[in-house]
Amino acid sequence: MSTASENCPALEIHDLIVSYQKKPVLYGVDLAVPEGSMVGVVGPNGAGKSTLIKTVMGLVSHAHGWVKVFGGDLKDSIKRVGYVPQRESVDWDFPVSVMDVVLMGCYGRSGLIKRPGRMEKEKAMEALEKVGLEAYSKRQISNLSGGQQQRVFLARALAQESDLYLMDEPFAGVDAATEVAIVELLGQIRDQGKTLIVVHHDLATAREYFDMILLLNMRVVGFGETNEVFNADLLQKTYGGRLTVLSEIAGEVAKQER
Repeated sequence: MSTASENCPALEIHDLIVSYQKKPVLYGVDLAVPEGSMVGVVGPNGAGKSTLIKTVMGLVSHAHGWVKVFGGDLKDSIKRVGYVPQRESVDWDFPVSVMDVVLMGCYGRSGLIKRPGRMEKEKAMEALEKVGLEAYSKRQISNLSGGQQQRVFLARALAQESDLYLMDEPFAGVDAATEVAIVELLGQIRDQGKTLIVVHHDLATAREYFDMILLLNMRVVGFGETNEVFNADLLQKTYGGRLTVLSEIAGEVAKQER
């Protein structure tokens, strides 16, 4: 792979095929995400949304195609990538404090061997303040609510000061007020020129939250500016009428298109 170059996409994927036990989960995915965009990844259950994020992170191997991050291999840009996994995929019983978890986001700068110093701890506390959890820095991670745990992992990604953020349903388990606060925070990060790719399950808010949308159902059904891609026709193609709320959302979108 070539090294990163100027004006290249933050994330580029070509003809990606991912299979589980010889059954394709993602097929022929082509994608080029420009820097400084906030992309919502939406689609039905089993569409491969989480698999896509994990494949980019190298957590899932692919059978065909390639992935470039800032024009090169992930290993060349790993310090520039922040990852927020699904809450359900984490062992929350591990005996570690909130501050310890967030400090993990600083290891890319300080190294795994060097103990975090004052600067790293200040960065970690700043990240906790951004997600409203500074008062919980010494609490055991297992003693937090689901929404609070989700915000801790968001803070860890923020402490890493990445250029590309991959987030797998960061709003799962948080209340409405917290979700609004997180969306505002993500918008501020985007406005700093960072790129965010966010798996999101709520069609009712997707159009409002993201400036670009990736409609995914094993293949890319549509990708582009939200006002171009988020339309009744592509939504029907993505979901196939499997969601009860889809007809209402698609109908509302169709009204707005007239």
